[in-house]
Amino acid sequence: MSTDTAHCLCGSSLTYQQCCELLHMGKTQALTAEILMRSRFTAYAMHNAAYLLTSWDVSTRPAEVDFSKDTGKWTQLEIVMLKKGAAKDHKGIVEFKAYFTVDGEQRVMNEVSRFIKKQGNWFYQDGKVKSIALDHGSFNQGLNAPCACGSGKKFKRCCGQQ
Repeated sequence: MSTDTAHCLCGSSLTYQQCCELLHMGKTQALTAEILMRSRFTAYAMHNAAYLLTSWDVSTRPAEVDFSKDTGKWTQLEIVMLKKGAAKDHKGIVEFKAYFTVDGEQRVMNEVSRFIKKQGNWFYQDGKVKSIALDHGSFNQGLNAPCACGSGKKFKRCCGQQ
């Protein structure tokens, strides 16, 4: 990715320098859980372990981020659902699809991530991968499936509410 003119990998219409680089360099803070999610996707795609660790809540943060088994090229982020996570909130949930290519095959990972705001700053708390599959277009996990957030409710009665 050419960081001078290409759109940022997070999916915004801005260049990397105008967007996620400001967060990665510590020049600004994410105002919402979604912005933090987008910046973390870009950091993961660029193997920026330092940013991933500093934006990870200390209560769940690993000692290191190991990219040695990451053989894919991360290509696109799609936000599926947001639950809270606005500037005024203290917790948020972001469901997303991250598209990547491995051995020439397009794949997609669907995850639900939890975020927490402490002392005015958003942090990634944890996430649950719902699925990893070949990308054959859109697929539906079903509204009656258990919600990936772990609430025990059906998706349609929990995170799937519009």
